[in-house]
Amino acid sequence: MGGGKKRVGKVMIDFITIRKRLLQMHYESRVGHIGGDLSAMDAMLIVFHEYRQDQDQFILSKGHAAGALYITLWSLGKLTDDDLRSFHRDGTLLPGHPPAQVWPEIPFATGSLGHGLSLAAGTALAFKLQGKKANVYCLTSDGEWEEGSTLEALFFACHHKLDYLTVLIDCNGLQGFGSTEEIASMTPLQDKLQGFGADIQVIDGHCHSAIRAALAQPKKPGKPKIILLKTVKGHGVSFMENRMEWHYLPLNEEQYSQAVNEQERK
Repeated sequence: MGGGKKRVGKVMIDFITIRKRLLQMHYESRVGHIGGDLSAMDAMLIVFHEYRQDQDQFILSKGHAAGALYITLWSLGKLTDDDLRSFHRDGTLLPGHPPAQVWPEIPFATGSLGHGLSLAAGTALAFKLQGKKANVYCLTSDGEWEEGSTLEALFFACHHKLDYLTVLIDCNGLQGFGSTEEIASMTPLQDKLQGFGADIQVIDGHCHSAIRAALAQPKKPGKPKIILLKTVKGHGVSFMENRMEWHYLPLNEEQYSQAVNEQERK
C-alpha cells in the first residue's frame, strides 16, 4: 500500500516527503482541492517517476488536482520551492488549474471537466499518424465520466485503436456537490465502459505494486488501456478521508499540524 520511500531499479520516490510538501504548499497558499490531490498522487508520482519518458505526454484532465501535478514536477526537480511558494498567488505561473504553454510537462490548460480525454485522444492519434511510439497518459476524475464528451472521446480512441493511450480514472466516489452515486450514478463504472473495446483494469489506486503492475502490463493491440483507480478522497489524512468538503476547504494551522504529523507516523 502507500508508504514511505519506495525503490524500483534506480528510482526512489519519497512519498512521505512529497505528501508533506503538498500539504505545506496548500497551507501556505490558503487554498483547497487537497482531497482530490491526495487521491490522485500515488498514481501520478509513479507514472512520472517510473513510466513517462521524454517523448510521452501526460494530460491532467482532472485539472483541480493541479497541486498534485505541481508537487510531482517539484519532486522531479522541474519546479523549485520558490515556484511552489507562488502557488495560487497574483501573477503566478502555478494557478489553480494547469496553465498552457508555460511548463513543457503541461501541454494543455485543463480544468473544464470532460475535455482532457479528448485532448489526450487527439494527441495519441497525432503520434500514431506520425509513426511515433510515444505514450499518452490521461488522468481523469470519476465525476467527469458523467460528461458526454468523455464518452465520445473514448469511442474515438477505441475506433482509432489508440493502444498507446492510457487512461487513469481517479475513482474516489466524490464530486463537487456530493457522491458520484447520488449525482448521476454510473456505478459500477467499469461495466458501463466495457462495450467500447478498451482494455479495462480495476485496482486499488493507493497500492503502489498494483499501480505498477497495471502500467507495466503489455499493451493489447488496438485497445486503449483504462485503469480504474479505487481511491479515497483525502487519502492519508484522517479528517479528510471520504469527506466531500475537502474538495474545497483550506487547512488551518491546527489541521495542517495534524496532517503533517500523520504523515510522519507512516
